[in-house]
Amino acid sequence: MGHDHNHAHGLTATGRHRGRLIAVLAITLSVMLIQMVGSLLSGSLALLADAGHMLSDAAGVFIALMASWIAALPASDLRTYGYQRAEVLAALANALILVAVSAVIFTEAIRRIGSAPEVHTDIMLYAAILGAAANLVSLLILRRAQQESLNVRGAYLEVLGDLLGSFAVIAAALVIRFTGYLAADTVASVIIALMILPRAWHLLRDVVDVLLEATPKGVEVSMIREHILSVAGVVTVHDIHIWTITSGVPVFSAHVVVEDEMLSAKGADQVLDKLTTCLGSHFDTEHCTFQLEPASHYEHESPQHA
Repeated sequence: MGHDHNHAHGLTATGRHRGRLIAVLAITLSVMLIQMVGSLLSGSLALLADAGHMLSDAAGVFIALMASWIAALPASDLRTYGYQRAEVLAALANALILVAVSAVIFTEAIRRIGSAPEVHTDIMLYAAILGAAANLVSLLILRRAQQESLNVRGAYLEVLGDLLGSFAVIAAALVIRFTGYLAADTVASVIIALMILPRAWHLLRDVVDVLLEATPKGVEVSMIREHILSVAGVVTVHDIHIWTITSGVPVFSAHVVVEDEMLSAKGADQVLDKLTTCLGSHFDTEHCTFQLEPASHYEHESPQHA
């Protein structure tokens, strides 16, 4: 009937800034390794926590990169949606890593209560300053791109959060150096762990919503039903399903009952055009599947579908 069901997309906003994301990922991983070594040499738990925080940043940037590559992979008969769900699985792994990092930090912090070990503040301070500088560079790299892509903006906010963690380590190092209060390292590590947990929780919640095929956030089924019923020739609609393949890719299907005379080639074509346009313009949903049913047939169906 002349409808365009080709869902291939050109280069996404994230894809256009792939080089920036790769640069930020390289910077983040390099500094994370330096901070991990610095933590072992200095004995600073806060520095180890900040390294864990940077690991979460790297995972976030990696997921954004993965999303840009996956969007370009073609679908196949075996995987009709391609590999788009791989982003969700990567996000799940990221969330579990964040939970594990937080648990390790909290466990070590509890162990250190009342017996904080000696911390070499020189190494701790230099590594934290290096981390803060790297985060600032990453923020500058992503500053313009984050205005165009939600994926890049997520990575930008990840780096911004880690910058605050680096400041916490710097503050702890200065407190220990000038006051000798060793517990400042433990306090800073707990603060950083507390910064990680909300991110892990939100990420897990979003992943579970996608895997359980929950209705996407901000989408009201009642409003969609009203819009569909407003299309000329539509009698009623049932079996509405809205779910998400991966972030930014909502999918919609419904059984639409129309007047019998609308099922001519021209009439059905007009109804489908209006329904597709309605969903695409009002609800940002391009992947729509409509099953048109004649009203005369619907009258014989079970009332449970009404």
